[in-house]
Amino acid sequence: MRRDLELHQIDAYLDSLKNLRHLAALSIRSYRRDLVDLTDLAEKLDTAPALADLTQLQVRRLAAQLHARDLNPRSIARKLSAWRGFFRWLAEQGCIKANPADGVKAPRRSKPLPKALSADDAVRLVSRSNDQDNDYPEQRACDHAMFELLYSSGLRVSELTGLDVRYAKTATHHSAGWIDFAAGEVTVTGKGNKLRTVPVGRAALDALRGWLDVRPVATGADPHALFINTRGKRVSARLVQLRLKAHAIKTGIPANVHPHVLRHSFASHVLQSSGDLRAVQEMLGHASIASTQVYTALDFQRLAQVYDAAHPRAKKST
Repeated sequence: MRRDLELHQIDAYLDSLKNLRHLAALSIRSYRRDLVDLTDLAEKLDTAPALADLTQLQVRRLAAQLHARDLNPRSIARKLSAWRGFFRWLAEQGCIKANPADGVKAPRRSKPLPKALSADDAVRLVSRSNDQDNDYPEQRACDHAMFELLYSSGLRVSELTGLDVRYAKTATHHSAGWIDFAAGEVTVTGKGNKLRTVPVGRAALDALRGWLDVRPVATGADPHALFINTRGKRVSARLVQLRLKAHAIKTGIPANVHPHVLRHSFASHVLQSSGDLRAVQEMLGHASIASTQVYTALDFQRLAQVYDAAHPRAKKST
């Protein structure tokens, strides 16, 4: 009975996130999983307290249990963030007086730098493949356009797959993103349901035109989607990942390449050339400049490598 009430509260909280913050379905499922995990852990405490009765000490114990499971610090921090938000909502509803998750921190975690390709490798990767084993010129043109656009504009893979050939708003469809060839821009819907517009380079525009020249228009094909699979349906993020990884292997790129590597490469290379952190932040669609600042560390790492290799006084004694 009590658990049913708590699950009902969780569902009500998630509905508020969906309606007020416009979170994606995947994010809502992740929040729900973390909050159900909270109820399961609370039931295993000695006194099996209700969620509304949890104390800060007990929440610390739950976080310690997560650490004992060998859960990585990033996952623990995510769960604590979900719990903190839920308890804040309970306080707003008058169900609790204080947030027991406030002040409870996850273990310290290292912050690995994002993986980016060198400029030479990135250009080699996204350039048109001369793979003669591929008997599907339409797929080759589609892949070339997708990879060029990912690197040209730093898109998330979800933003890429959501693109339409052109803006459309009908009773059954409203474009989440589209290409403006005349302006040389792409408009996408990013995190938080926020629209942003990013420049598209000449090479990517040429690749997109090449794809549209051969894009199938058979009956049943999606009339809106910019990128479609062999069945005429909008491409999935998973398909883009698989095609990019396969292409990287054939190209001989010595890295585990996925779409976000091209986003990181875009950010790193633009920052290296311009030094304009705010511009990179806007193009990436980061809500906070702190998310973009990681690329300054990546840029410094590259400069340090150049220094170590070139400066006569930088070489370490052996």
